[in-house]
Amino acid sequence: MSNDSQGSVKGEAAMVPSPSVPAASQGPPLSPSTTKPPELPDELVQAGWSKCWSRRENRPYYFNRFTNQSLWEVPVLGQHDVISDPLGLNAAPAEGGDANLGNGQRKRRISEEQAVGPNSLKRAKVEPTTPISPSTPGAKPWNNAPEDKQAPQATPTTPSPAPAPYRPAVIYWDLDIQTNAVIREHPPANHLPPHPEIELQRAQLVTKLRQHYHELCHQREGIDPPRESFNRWLLERKVIDKGQDPLLPSDCDPVISPSMFREVMNDIPIRLSRIKYKEEARRLLFKYAEAAKKMIDSRNASPESRKVVKWNAEDTMNWLRRDHSASKEDYMDRLEHLRQQCGPHVTAVAKDSVEGICSKIYQLSAEYSRRMRQIHLTLLQDPPTEANESPQQSRLVYCYPVRLAIPSPPLPRVELHFENDVACLRFKGEMVKINRGHFSKLELLYRYSCIDDPRFEKFLSRVWCLLKRYQVMFGSGANEGTGLQGALPVPVFEALNRQFGVSFECFASPLNCYFKQFGSAFPDTDCFFGSRGPFLSFCPVSGSFEANPPFCEELMEAMVKHFEELLDKSSEPLSFIVFVPEWRDPPTPALTRMEASRFLRHQLSVTAYEHEYRSGSQHLCKREEMYYRAVHGTAVLFLQNDAGFAKWGPTAERLAELTDAYRPSPSRTTTMSSPGPANTAPGDKDSAPKAADKTPSGVITPVVHDNNNNNNGNNNSSSSSSSSSSSSPQEKVAAV
Repeated sequence: MSNDSQGSVKGEAAMVPSPSVPAASQGPPLSPSTTKPPELPDELVQAGWSKCWSRRENRPYYFNRFTNQSLWEVPVLGQHDVISDPLGLNAAPAEGGDANLGNGQRKRRISEEQAVGPNSLKRAKVEPTTPISPSTPGAKPWNNAPEDKQAPQATPTTPSPAPAPYRPAVIYWDLDIQTNAVIREHPPANHLPPHPEIELQRAQLVTKLRQHYHELCHQREGIDPPRESFNRWLLERKVIDKGQDPLLPSDCDPVISPSMFREVMNDIPIRLSRIKYKEEARRLLFKYAEAAKKMIDSRNASPESRKVVKWNAEDTMNWLRRDHSASKEDYMDRLEHLRQQCGPHVTAVAKDSVEGICSKIYQLSAEYSRRMRQIHLTLLQDPPTEANESPQQSRLVYCYPVRLAIPSPPLPRVELHFENDVACLRFKGEMVKINRGHFSKLELLYRYSCIDDPRFEKFLSRVWCLLKRYQVMFGSGANEGTGLQGALPVPVFEALNRQFGVSFECFASPLNCYFKQFGSAFPDTDCFFGSRGPFLSFCPVSGSFEANPPFCEELMEAMVKHFEELLDKSSEPLSFIVFVPEWRDPPTPALTRMEASRFLRHQLSVTAYEHEYRSGSQHLCKREEMYYRAVHGTAVLFLQNDAGFAKWGPTAERLAELTDAYRPSPSRTTTMSSPGPANTAPGDKDSAPKAADKTPSGVITPVVHDNNNNNNGNNNSSSSSSSSSSSSPQEKVAAV
């Protein structure tokens, strides 16, 4: 059987225009890429119908690639949709013929749909989701047969049921909520459009940079890199980075990252994990004394430093040999005393080396960034020209997704197949995965937000770039980086929307967002799925916002500063509801600043173990792993100007509903520890990061670091004042 309309491609549903982009600017849908005149009206082609030829019956028939329907007669526009109305309750009354067929349509007989012989071809099992054009260069056909053999599968001799589209069992988002965030209209952004080839090379360079970091820590300090420190370095650098690469920092001042410097320094001379038992306290005390003595002997230290460290280390070892009946508290006190005595001297001799690690990683990142931009520019058909930015428009509009000024080049093919409930996208042997529920979510976001690809021809390529970008940012380790993507539970979002008018997430991604309008880290890949760009560069005039930032100190501090500037400038209703960890020993600068802000209207504390977060790997994890209990308290702060307080003020009734929504559902199974960085590796039962851990008093800040330093050390504390960890309070959740 030959298909007479192989050149036709399906049209998609009309895009919802943003308030700032008139519908006329989107242009008419693209015409099908065929030289033959269309044999069906455009309306039927848009609905997925195509004219085919039955070699067995020697006559034409009509096939719908969206619903797998086959009809002998020309389809009638307006017949019921078997997906949204499977029983035809909303269909028009029949005009003739069999009344049960609707609109006079005569379906093929069951006997005609069955195979007539052993040589009949059977249709491969197809489970379509929200339709994507099978004829696009970036999409793999939904069946597994080659493209030149697709026509026989549509034969009327084979059964062609109309399977319902995939619908997730549980929905973790509400994309129907419209935004109330108002901004000033701005011109399109000059980001380079994403490309799978570029994203693949960027992933390789970031992986190489991670490996360099690992080797430098081993060669210079003899330690493993602090857990998640590279991910937090990326976040901290992007707060101040003025470079052009979306991921690799290349233009930062200061060069030496205070985040990376602080975390590496806290693991010198050894990493002190959580201490649970007496034997562990004794072992770590001996290891710390031995490592400090060895380090001071091998470095260029002053005679006074050598004398102090060696004397304290030898005294501790002698005490350990003499006293075998000491309690855990005795060992903890001795360890704290040793750190106070040796810490400043050990830090002084390691300072130059650690600064060298930070500087080397930054220089490599800047070099990789320049290399990637040159490669990216060569792929563009029309390289962008440097143009002066147009003056900011004064018109107020509802917020809309970031638009790219540079048109996207033709994108290569990305293959798609499904393994059970997981969608697998492959490009040049590199596979990324996402569960089918979130894959359908990305399709909806793309349909709502993208205006340059009405036929979904670039959809799979852009999804691959999106997933690869976040995979590279998180790291290759099991559950690594997912703590940076933790989200609030769905009932909390529902309460925020009902009671406080929240319709916008300041820190999210297309993978974990609840609303279809959100701010995210990567506008170049996320803009096609609804991102309004990084929130630190997003300047709303009015609206109600939720902020649950990644727990990176520098990012949280910049967030609070940005909020206060926006609240001070606007006289329209403006509200920010901020969720941050309630670390008090010592408190983080962002929390301290918000508590002292003149815009603070109310502060709510949610007790540890009595509330949940959604996993940062929700687009991949199992349903039973979606939620986990928070092992630290959460502070909820309401920052509002006068108009915002009058409209969305935190009244007692509203706060009561928000508190009730935060309580874990008794019917839902939750884990007690974070699925992200807090998980311990086998054989490292005590290496779990803690909610907070005190920093040695002798930590020296880098010379080039001045005003961004919060002088907080590691900002961690545990139940024991003497324990230390490589993990800092930037982690969403600590392990039990």
